[in-house]
Amino acid sequence: MNLCLFDLDETLIPLDSDHAWGEFVIRLGWVDEAAFRRRNDEFFAQYKAGALDIHAYIAFATAPLRERGPAAAAAAHAQFMHEVIEPALRPQALDLVREHQARGDTVALVTATNDFVTGPIAKAFGIETLIAVRLERGPGGTITGRIAGTPSYREGKVVRVGQWLAESGRNWGDFARISVYSDSPNDLPLLERATDPVATNASPALEAVARERGWRILRLFAE
Repeated sequence: MNLCLFDLDETLIPLDSDHAWGEFVIRLGWVDEAAFRRRNDEFFAQYKAGALDIHAYIAFATAPLRERGPAAAAAAHAQFMHEVIEPALRPQALDLVREHQARGDTVALVTATNDFVTGPIAKAFGIETLIAVRLERGPGGTITGRIAGTPSYREGKVVRVGQWLAESGRNWGDFARISVYSDSPNDLPLLERATDPVATNASPALEAVARERGWRILRLFAE
């Protein structure tokens, strides 16, 4: 049995769904455009630099959702999927996921983006297992602005995958091959657990590491 773990943003889709959701919220008129974009861009830069305070970011990013409630949030996300995500679903990415599934691999989507944003995206890829930042929810499914459990960010991805495997009585050593696809050096802790790490649409920093270590480099969205 083999294990295959996919990052999402800039790996399976040619955009960052977290940042794109922030831009979408601006388009909806839910926030002050200038102030929200400035903070959203600041957090995005911190993420790319590997220095994101993910708890502060989640408190910021979920504020518009908390103000409007679950029904309005769900309707907005359906619009987001139709206008932003569905046009970004590329055949080569869908085929890559299906290839691993057809082999009988255990497949999971492992992302530092929260489960509200990424749940429908995982379904669009036909991936049943989503390991994302879990938003804490209160009565009636209301989002609190806090993270439940370990955030799936950097080393937290390794922790969360380990927890998921343990829940079904498995561990890393049960798999003959472990493939990890990612674009970001934030995922080095997860890539280093793989027998088959694949630097996918890699940032310059990750591509440099991949070349140094002899990892496969995949340009999934190359024209």
